[in-house]
Amino acid sequence: MAGKGSCPLITIQPSRGLIDEKFQITVKNLLPGQAVTLHSLTQSEDSDFWEAFGHYVSDGKGTVKVAEDVSLGGSYDGLEPMGLLWSMKPAPGSRPGLRFRKTDVCTPVVVRIAVYTGHIGDGFTEASALAHAVTERSYMAPGVRRTDIRQSGVRGTLFVPLGPGPFPAVLDMWGGGGGLVEYRSALLASHGYVSLALDYYSTQVMEKSPDNDPSLGYEYFETAFTILQDHPQVASDRVALLGLCFGTAVALRVTAYSAVINPRCVVCISGSHVQPVKEPISSIRAEMQKNYYKFRCDQNNHLITRDMFLPVPPDPSKKVDVGRLKCPLLLIVGEDDQSWPTAESAEDIEKMMETAGNRHLLTTLSYPGAGHLIEPPYSPHAYASKMIVDQIKIKVTMLWGGETKLHSHAQEDSWQKILAFLDQHLYCSPGTSSHL
Repeated sequence: MAGKGSCPLITIQPSRGLIDEKFQITVKNLLPGQAVTLHSLTQSEDSDFWEAFGHYVSDGKGTVKVAEDVSLGGSYDGLEPMGLLWSMKPAPGSRPGLRFRKTDVCTPVVVRIAVYTGHIGDGFTEASALAHAVTERSYMAPGVRRTDIRQSGVRGTLFVPLGPGPFPAVLDMWGGGGGLVEYRSALLASHGYVSLALDYYSTQVMEKSPDNDPSLGYEYFETAFTILQDHPQVASDRVALLGLCFGTAVALRVTAYSAVINPRCVVCISGSHVQPVKEPISSIRAEMQKNYYKFRCDQNNHLITRDMFLPVPPDPSKKVDVGRLKCPLLLIVGEDDQSWPTAESAEDIEKMMETAGNRHLLTTLSYPGAGHLIEPPYSPHAYASKMIVDQIKIKVTMLWGGETKLHSHAQEDSWQKILAFLDQHLYCSPGTSSHL
């Protein structure tokens, strides 16, 4: 039931925007004090449906403003302007162990947001909506150019912002899940950075390696860094490294020891410096295989791998000498990370840098209740999901950790601070303080 002589109207502003851009949802023409449910729905590229919902009560004018009104329940509660995105979960009846990831960054995520009468928690497909609207959330801003890179043995995707440049640049490395992951690089380009999403842990890359070495040694990363530096629209002295999970291990390793890779700054998300540094980079993978006996499962048979490098070894030959770092380093830590010993590693990195006299280069952001997969803002939280673990060659359900609301806060806050960190060190002159 709506107000007399009018139909409910739902608006989303802006209706199109970047995935990390907040929107405002307003519902008008309701009855004063009317209980309603706002419901969001999207379909992934794997044809799975994801949804979220919040319970609201209209004000004296029959209006609900999600940016100003609290949700009284649902998949999130409280004042959460973007709760209809970050609290999304697979719809009932979906396959287990799903994780929401955008593969085709050239197309937007399309979300339908509808309003229903009453406070409901299921049966949305059968219920009749009072009104609905559609919003499109993109990873690529208009004018960003995407180019496949297949050069000198390097495989990746380059994203270049609109304009003549030169721009600062980021070499973007994901983790041990493998494959070419583009959406973070596309978003970085949307914020003014040339970004190279690097493939270094996939069948396509490994098959080109003489020893089936997925990391291809220092040379592979040095070549990728040089390709990025030499691009005509890149400011060659303003290149950063960004790594998540396994990508953190690689980023720290090459920054500390490579004679070619000299980034202006480094961002590491959910990773560790623990690795046998006197051996090839591929030994990180071998070390993980050797520590398979430390893997364990929770009561739901979800695989926990965070113990593989614990305790953090005192032997300096088994971890990157971060005292060698000469550029600012930003560490992002989820305190409930169940995949890597992120918090313990961050503590040891700080001690090592303090001893070496370069502690001033380190900034650590540590988030209680955040898990391993700290992604761009408003991405649905994956507490656990299926993946093929290279060490044991089978598909398992990995436990990533995190509590949805706290993890979402970590994603939003850390992304804003990553962009501020990159802006500070890639757009400003050298020597600026690294503290956020």
